[in-house]
Amino acid sequence: MKNENYRAGFVGLIGLPNSGKSTLMNALVGEKVSIVSDKPQTTRRRQVGLLSTKEYQAVFVDAPGLISAKKGLHEFLHQEALDVIRDSDVLICVLNIDEKEPKRLMEIVELAKESGKPYMVVIHKTDLPLLHRPQILRNDLESLGVPIVSGSSSTKGDQVELKEKILDVLPSLIPNSPAPLFLEDLYTPSTVKELTVEVIREKCFELIHQEVPFGIAVRPLLFDEGSPKITRIFCEILVSKENHVSIVVGRKAALIKEIGMKARKEIEKLVGTKVFLDLKVSAYKNWDRSSHVMKELGYVQPQH
Repeated sequence: MKNENYRAGFVGLIGLPNSGKSTLMNALVGEKVSIVSDKPQTTRRRQVGLLSTKEYQAVFVDAPGLISAKKGLHEFLHQEALDVIRDSDVLICVLNIDEKEPKRLMEIVELAKESGKPYMVVIHKTDLPLLHRPQILRNDLESLGVPIVSGSSSTKGDQVELKEKILDVLPSLIPNSPAPLFLEDLYTPSTVKELTVEVIREKCFELIHQEVPFGIAVRPLLFDEGSPKITRIFCEILVSKENHVSIVVGRKAALIKEIGMKARKEIEKLVGTKVFLDLKVSAYKNWDRSSHVMKELGYVQPQH
């Protein structure tokens, strides 16, 4: 029986690209839900993670970093971020102090303020040698009268400390609810198939060090869980230029093998069986501007 003060709601994490939203969400949930990379625009679709206690359920939504709207994939990413702001009950503005254009940080806060939703601010990456910036940000923010916490996610200890600071404040911002929004034993509503695609994409971002990663997408071809002992997965890695195929494959197929090996180990933890993973690389020129391919990959806005 839930108490009368039980709370549940959607908590949107918003910020600029590379602000550390995904790392922060994983720390808050206590499980890996969002893929993490030091490359910008890693998050493409909103990722959802759940934190359930006896007093509340926080449904964290990791939005793509806010960028200027352009055509194709850029436009989708921009709209995804705006939709998270619109659909959330509470917003957490994640402000990274190493942002090259610090004035843009206040633009994120203004978006939260204009939404009319309750919000809080996390000044992130305070372990970096920019000692003056956190205080400058605090000075700019204090007039708004919203909760402000600061910290880093660079180590497990830092993550625990920052999580505690956030959770000291956040529950009071979440609306009352008669019941949780999702089953309390879940940590994400995402399917294993969706998580598998994200793992493969993460390994591409991690291991490919040229300009290729942003032009990469992963298309699942077959996901066979028919055997209790082995899961067979066939996926296609799409690149937007023909000459990127050889980069992703690598010399003597060394790179694609390493991507597959690292992804397979992580996917096995997700599915609980041995995994046979087959990856092929194909070029589809300017797939990120093709409405047909973008729709097939799930990069389309839902109809409201």
